[in-house]
Amino acid sequence: MSELSIVIPIYNESDSLKAFLPQLVDFAQAHNWSLILVDDGSKDDSLTQLKNFENQNTIKVISHQINRGYGAAIKTGIKAVESPWLVTIDGDGQHNLEDIIKVFEVAKTDDFDLVIGNRNHEGKEDSFRKAGKGIIKSFAKLLMPMPIEDLNSGFKLYKTALAKKYAPLTPDSMAYSDVISLVFVSQGHKIAETPITVNPRKLGKSTININTAFDTLLQILNIAILFNPLKVFVPIALLCIFVGFAWGLPIVISGRGVSVGAMLAIVVGVIVFSIGLIAHQLSALRLQLVNSDYHEK
Repeated sequence: MSELSIVIPIYNESDSLKAFLPQLVDFAQAHNWSLILVDDGSKDDSLTQLKNFENQNTIKVISHQINRGYGAAIKTGIKAVESPWLVTIDGDGQHNLEDIIKVFEVAKTDDFDLVIGNRNHEGKEDSFRKAGKGIIKSFAKLLMPMPIEDLNSGFKLYKTALAKKYAPLTPDSMAYSDVISLVFVSQGHKIAETPITVNPRKLGKSTININTAFDTLLQILNIAILFNPLKVFVPIALLCIFVGFAWGLPIVISGRGVSVGAMLAIVVGVIVFSIGLIAHQLSALRLQLVNSDYHEK
């Protein structure tokens, strides 16, 4: 069994694969690493190109009949991994394969659970995408401790057992990269980042757009509620109660009765706090189920 598996999600990357795939196969075979290629319902001939290599022992090609999403493709690949370590990279040829060696060495040096390839030092992103990533990162920091710089890097190396354990908690969309990072952070795992190089995209077209950013924000909120719902609900509840008292007390003191608006704010605060307590209990039950499934496997 190989020590490391390279998992690559692929969607409509026919042009990039013509140059990238032969290099990737040679690289994986030179290091005796497994290669798991997941075609996510491509509409071009990406799958045909992948199947040209699937008869080789260390290469596994998996295909989705329909496009299920970036995260879904990665999760399918993770399920198929048999090695103790796995690394995910993108299928557009932008990642430098030699960086896999560097990231793997970092992971083994201090037994890290997750090592993220940090692209931020490159400084070549357009201003729109850079601003979007900044908003997402700031939003994540509001909800939980977040020591990671390049939160949504697709270049990640994991201990396979942990990747399999947490995959069910992650979305099928592009938000997978952000959410899996936050899951590892929230569970107190040992995480490292190391700089990697990113090549400019020469062929094909990126599928990231503004809808991706909104979905990512929503998924980050979901994962924050899953792991620490009180941190989301309690501040809202306290704010409502504070506004209610600040608004209503002067009216009561002046002898003008009780403000309906103030009472409404206080009641809303109590309801939100109660919802937070229920969410906390549901969170504990869901995490218990995930842990029990993991130990059974």
